Amino acid sequence: MSGRITKSEEQLRPDPRYQDKILAKFVNCLMHGGKKSVAQRVMYTALDEIQGRLDSKKPAGLPKSAIEVFHQALENVRPAVEVRSRRVGGANYQVPMSVTSRRRQSLAFRWIIQAARGEKGKAMYLRLARELYDAANNEGKAISTRENTHRMADANKAFAHFAW
Repeated sequence: MSGRITKSEEQLRPDPRYQDKILAKFVNCLMHGGKKSVAQRVMYTALDEIQGRLDSKKPAGLPKSAIEVFHQALENVRPAVEVRSRRVGGANYQVPMSVTSRRRQSLAFRWIIQAARGEKGKAMYLRLARELYDAANNEGKAISTRENTHRMADANKAFAHFAW
């Protein structure tokens, strides 16, 4: 039964270091095999890495703290529209549709984590720190995934009248 109402949003506790519910949700998505402490360690080390970059380079246009860079990265990766397959009269059409706020957030989480996991050869915290830093600068794999999604929606806007 999709779309059912759960209490997961109310039961979610903020993360211990920053008292941020969105970060706690991201850690839960990052977690593998129920190992939350490992996921928290990876995330906090990645944020420490980002803070080190911010302190050493002092980039223009980026926030001053790592948690703000995390939120900026999420905001940049969130898609506005996506294409969904719709069957009309025996043919399948890719119909552009606007995305709900919950799905926008979950897609942003998924794309950032997939981009970090897809890169091999370095520790996970370094890959995650790099992807978050790049996403805050509107660069990286997660941003290109969002751009491809927007491009597909734009290319198929002729079928927008099938969205009901």
